[in-house]
Amino acid sequence: MLDKLKDFLSHFFVTGEPMIYGADVAILLTLAGIIFVLTYLKKWKWLWREWLTTVDHKKIGIMYMLSSLLMLFRGGVDALLMRMQLAFPQWHFLDSNHYNEIFTTHGTIMILFMAMPLMFAFFNIVVPLQIGARDVAYPFLNAVSFWLFFFGAMLFNLSFVIGGSPDAGWLSYPPLSGMQFSPGPGQDFYIWGIQISGIGSLASGINFIMTILKMRAPGMKLMHMPLFTWSVLASCIIIIFAFPVLTVTLALLFIDRFFDGHLFTMTGGGNPMMYINLIWMWGHPEVYIVVLPAFGIFSEIVATFSQKKIFGYKSMVFSMMIISVLSYFTWVHHFFTMGAGANVNVFFAITTMAIGIPTGVKVFNWLFTMFRGRIQMTQPMLWTIAFIPCFVVGGATGVMLSAAPADYQYHNSYFLVAHFHQVLIGGVVFGFFAGLYYWWPKMFGFKLDDRLGKWAFWTWNIGFYVCFMPQYALGFMGMTRRIYTYDFDMGWGPLNVISTVGAFFMGIGFIFQAWQILHGIKYGERDVTGDPWNGRTLEWSIPSPPPHYNFAVIPTVTGQDAWWTIKKERKKKKAKETATFSPIHMPKNSGIPFIMSVFWFIAGFGLTFHWVWMAIFGLTGVGACLLARSFQYNSDYYIPVDEIRHTEDSVGRVG
Repeated sequence: MLDKLKDFLSHFFVTGEPMIYGADVAILLTLAGIIFVLTYLKKWKWLWREWLTTVDHKKIGIMYMLSSLLMLFRGGVDALLMRMQLAFPQWHFLDSNHYNEIFTTHGTIMILFMAMPLMFAFFNIVVPLQIGARDVAYPFLNAVSFWLFFFGAMLFNLSFVIGGSPDAGWLSYPPLSGMQFSPGPGQDFYIWGIQISGIGSLASGINFIMTILKMRAPGMKLMHMPLFTWSVLASCIIIIFAFPVLTVTLALLFIDRFFDGHLFTMTGGGNPMMYINLIWMWGHPEVYIVVLPAFGIFSEIVATFSQKKIFGYKSMVFSMMIISVLSYFTWVHHFFTMGAGANVNVFFAITTMAIGIPTGVKVFNWLFTMFRGRIQMTQPMLWTIAFIPCFVVGGATGVMLSAAPADYQYHNSYFLVAHFHQVLIGGVVFGFFAGLYYWWPKMFGFKLDDRLGKWAFWTWNIGFYVCFMPQYALGFMGMTRRIYTYDFDMGWGPLNVISTVGAFFMGIGFIFQAWQILHGIKYGERDVTGDPWNGRTLEWSIPSPPPHYNFAVIPTVTGQDAWWTIKKERKKKKAKETATFSPIHMPKNSGIPFIMSVFWFIAGFGLTFHWVWMAIFGLTGVGACLLARSFQYNSDYYIPVDEIRHTEDSVGRVG
């Protein structure tokens, strides 16, 4: 009996790697520290009441943001480990299996558990404020979305210390992801971590479409909306069509693994190319899901810090909507080399080139907005200006890859790796950093330090170019993707060392950003006006941080740049307006989203290890939570006028 238990534990827990043992110790110490602090400060009730059960879109956005930054740290460490191995392959810093695991988790975490939640953080924090709403359309569903993402991410990350990480690549192509080559639980961690969080992403897409279409302030027509809100709408349209494809694809892969379905197994009558088509039907639209909100962020920042109305508003709107449609017609360029045929390749080459046109429209509109503007070189504006040349290079290399004959040479080389990171870091990460600096005072009521911010900016940017420019050359020199070792004398070694130095520079940039946050908590310049940037949209019309009801009085909108217009009208009026308050209808907190997501986690864990009894228990718990919610009638309340007046008076808003 004892021998069986030892055998089970040796397979259940990951052993044999010093880094794994270090991670085990770090996890245990972190958990112990959190438990100790919460117990010592008597904050367990506060944690449950204020955060675990909240349906406030702003708090949910902050939790998305914190989770994303933690995932950025985890994914960044994975990247540095890979770069160490590739810089000094003769050291055997990582063996082949460990390298494949890190390669897989890095890509999955950065796209699905870093970029997506940071994007949803901005959706939650900014959109209701920009459209003059007091909450999202479905607050309860919004909480469900976050906790499904969170527990899906935790399930995926648990594979690092329990069962073993997936190692079939971040898109898990068969046959590598089948039972023959991935017999352990790692691949099932991948499937169910993404499935659970993906349900939350789909729900968020639906929620924000309804919020934008039905919750806008009086007078705010669609063509009066801020461009960030338009970018969210375009992104959510892609989400609601792309994520069901991902859900079905991973379900089919699980059927192959659990029921021996042979849907993607050549020897069993299946076709792995079907999986590759399906995963890229989601995978390439996913790129635009995360980059469109970054475009919206840049549009807000350029207009604010050029102190001008955005140039070509209508063309910006139409270009985003065109991108949201064209994004579904480009996926085959990911496998031009797989024999789809000349006609198919030509069609997808043309659509891939065509999608660069609306993107180019945006770049020129940002430049024309800055032209003759009174540009303020703030931290958000620095990241925005850095994005433009970076994304232009990424777009140009993308056009090179879109030509099917040329792609036969570039495909599967480090040229493609460099292009992919050029677009996703230079476009998405730089955009989201710009948004963090821009809306940070609104979220937390203080600015982040400029001096530390510039150190972070320059180390990130210098590190980025030092890291990825050599990889274009490595691609031309014949270095392929997914290799973990090579002969240093092949000529690839020096450029790989340079690339690794750049990666560490980016890591230093992240450290500066963490330092910025800690410094700002104590010393940051406080925002007492609610409008530290002299902004143009409605989120800057309320205090920082916003009260839980957002707007004491819902504003009436008469055109674009609603807050800018209101400020100009106030300057013309001599008499000070007196606000008239009414009770505000708000949703109550609920513990059901958190508890239901815990049951989803249990079900996912059971399915990962093929423990049917645990999966049934977890899914039964999910059903019980849904049933409990259906009988929950007392789910809202009204904030009385006296409380509203007191809150507004405390921030100097009652005249």
